[in-house]
Amino acid sequence: MKQSICALLSLLILFLTLFAISAALTLTLPSPLQVPEKVLDIPKGTGFLGIVDLLTREGVIRDRVSFSLLAIVQGKAKQMRAGEYLFKNSMFPDEILSKLAKGDELFHTFTIPEGYNLFQIAKLVQEAGLVKEKMLLDKARDNSFLSFAGIKGTSVEGYLFPDTYRFRKSAGAEEILKAMIERFKQVYREEYEKRAQELGFTREEVIILASMVEKETGVSWEKPLIAAVFKNRLKKKMRLQCDPTVIYGLTNFNGDLTREHLNSDTLFNTYRFIGLPPAPIANPGNEALVAVLYPAQVSYLYFVSRNDGTHCFSTTLQEHNRAVGKYQKRLKMAGTNNVGGGVEGSSVKTVESK
Repeated sequence: MKQSICALLSLLILFLTLFAISAALTLTLPSPLQVPEKVLDIPKGTGFLGIVDLLTREGVIRDRVSFSLLAIVQGKAKQMRAGEYLFKNSMFPDEILSKLAKGDELFHTFTIPEGYNLFQIAKLVQEAGLVKEKMLLDKARDNSFLSFAGIKGTSVEGYLFPDTYRFRKSAGAEEILKAMIERFKQVYREEYEKRAQELGFTREEVIILASMVEKETGVSWEKPLIAAVFKNRLKKKMRLQCDPTVIYGLTNFNGDLTREHLNSDTLFNTYRFIGLPPAPIANPGNEALVAVLYPAQVSYLYFVSRNDGTHCFSTTLQEHNRAVGKYQKRLKMAGTNNVGGGVEGSSVKTVESK
């Protein structure tokens, strides 16, 4: 009887020894992935065993038992988090475990160009693999969120600062919008607030004007000149006649601005109404904001595109009409008293309406 027990113990010790050796060897081998790298999305609420099973099925780890033991021994079994992760075939089990325990998720990066509007940004975020377009737009126009963010108006348009952003896939619409708004607040510092007050502008009016400047030109040195034209026209109570504002107020705009569009009855039609549109038409960068706060000291009231990305500026209507004749011979729009010279006069390259 004793001999049988000893024999069984010997076999058990041998088995445990072989298992330990096998497990040790397994843990010293890199991931068995058949591809250089793989993105794995672990659903929220997945427990420890569920994560281990998923890693095994997807070929990220070689052996679930040895990996599980490693996690338990290191005290990381309860630390493993759900999320989207990037695994490489050169990673060892210890590295995989550490990544999951730290929550070292994959980041999605996107860049917002200056002058993009809310609708373009929502599309950009969705294309980056993050929040769906509609979800972002709904949150951007949610009254409770706007109140929380300290934004007057009906949306966050104008407050989503152009920059490069990085988010985990788990980031929601609110987190993404908050980051953009916070970046805007970092740029629009106290100095800007004081300068706006000196000019008699509210922060909202500065942003509206800056968004118009941003859409009219992408040339840095022109922005203070464009801002000066708008400021001078506002002072004289002249209509701003800015093509991009008209376009923003249209639905299903096909890229061809017509006389009918310029006669459209929308609050964004600055060809019909005196003063600023009711809200920003895009999200301006710092250059456009500074241009509005510190416009060029000139008397210009008009500008027309030279068709090379820059504009010809004029003080009188007579000068402007000569410039239109020189640079925009095909212009046949109703009324010559316009800022941007109408359709051909606009320097906007790509515009996306609501």
